[in-house]
Amino acid sequence: MKKLYLTVAGIAALTALFSCTKLDVKVESQYVKSNFPTTNSDYTALLGTMYSNLSSSYGVPYWRMQELSTDEAIIPARDGNFDDGGQYRQLHYHTWTFDHANVIGVWQWAFSGINTCNRLLTVVNSSTSSDAVKSATIAEIRAMRALYYFFAMDLYGNVPIITDFPVNTPPATQSRAKVFEFIETELKAVLPLLPAKTNNSATNTLQYGRPTRGMVFALLAKMYLNSGVYTGTTRYQDVVTMADSVQNNKNYSLDTRYRDVFLPNNGPQINETIFAVPYDQQIPGNQFTRFGFFYYLVQAYGFNVGISIAMSTTPEFYNRFNIPNDFRTKTWLVGPQYYPDGNGGFTNQPVYYPGTTTQINITPQLVLVPGKPMDLGNTIASQSEGIRSIKYYPDPTMIQSTRLNSNDIPVLRLADVYLMKAEAELRGAAVTSVNGEMQTPVALVNKLRARAGADLAASVDLQGLLDERARELSWEGWRRNDLIRFDQFEIEYPLPNDNLSMNKALTRRLYPIPSTELKTNPNLVQNPGY
Repeated sequence: MKKLYLTVAGIAALTALFSCTKLDVKVESQYVKSNFPTTNSDYTALLGTMYSNLSSSYGVPYWRMQELSTDEAIIPARDGNFDDGGQYRQLHYHTWTFDHANVIGVWQWAFSGINTCNRLLTVVNSSTSSDAVKSATIAEIRAMRALYYFFAMDLYGNVPIITDFPVNTPPATQSRAKVFEFIETELKAVLPLLPAKTNNSATNTLQYGRPTRGMVFALLAKMYLNSGVYTGTTRYQDVVTMADSVQNNKNYSLDTRYRDVFLPNNGPQINETIFAVPYDQQIPGNQFTRFGFFYYLVQAYGFNVGISIAMSTTPEFYNRFNIPNDFRTKTWLVGPQYYPDGNGGFTNQPVYYPGTTTQINITPQLVLVPGKPMDLGNTIASQSEGIRSIKYYPDPTMIQSTRLNSNDIPVLRLADVYLMKAEAELRGAAVTSVNGEMQTPVALVNKLRARAGADLAASVDLQGLLDERARELSWEGWRRNDLIRFDQFEIEYPLPNDNLSMNKALTRRLYPIPSTELKTNPNLVQNPGY
């Protein structure tokens, strides 16, 4: 969907990326007395860069760091194609270094967002607009800055805390616990000033893709669920409190059909979306179909553009999709392929490899060519290896010039809130009632299974909950976060003929401070193990 960015990012020019250590950036305000922001529309235009920066890297490099380092997604080479200097292989085997392209790029993306927010705060604080408009705008910017800090804290752990613009002194590394405290304080401070989701579609459209009270509650729940990892102190009852705070707003509800949450026309009409990154075919970032679809199927799905064939999931991850009648299994392409029925399912009409009468058959295994690092080869058979995801359903209006999807990417949604609460209860938090319903872990899990048409669970334990998160939240950018919390990030899934092995050092649960930052800022301290 394009609603937020047609009204926000389309109005404002994209600022150049810069990291927290590039301190020679001049302050060049475009505002003078005659055009200084005073109205709501002025502020909407002003804040565009804060959101355009978010979309620029969330759906590809950030997503890759969270997913390609797990069993959930993999980009194998195919006779040398798609190797790209080994960067995907390094993520799979946990052998990245501090000069890895994503390690550098995502750090700069996060701190570009933080610095943009700090710059915007400087402008808004100088505004002469009404106190109400000014306060609401400041709250929105601080909430977005906190979100960027959450991304940085989750990936890199110990990062600088920067609140000034311009930055005059090279910032020092802060402990992960201090960064956690800063984010928590910021979110709590802005909470009363942010809007809440309403039952008015026009209002929700204006709020879509922007911070709301529901976003703050859900993000705090995510932080508290991982507090043991981030700070060494668990806070499971706080997870329940935040989850209940989301649910107390009855305007959030599960959508009837799971597939609708991820379609190309998803957007503010999706009831369970709490915060999403909006995309359209002109906004860089959503490239799931370009990288993860199977190009021999493009005409069967109604489009004909040049795409990749590389990205898939591992057989071990797909094996979790084993519940009878579960619609979520249909979000993967595996086995003999048939034409789609337009409703998330398939007809009985086979799809053939071009120019043949051989039905396309996608096989789960990823059998490597001996002696080649994470390389499947490039025959028709090896091209057909690897289960593909169509969760972000292929966009039939995709155009060749951009090859981008218009599916928005949910960051926080109600289904995740249910699962976070269920996990917190399994880990010792008290079970609470919402709207007269006792929300036990199995009751919360069964809400999602019922929506997916899957057989209901009689009980659930922690491992079962992790598997349920895999089924519900696949390819939504949370797998690394989940595996670390469950002490399973180091589990290896060897591929046939593999001549490489995973680096299982626990220090790999954090990415390193990039080499570029260490060279320019002597006050940064590298994470252990690098």
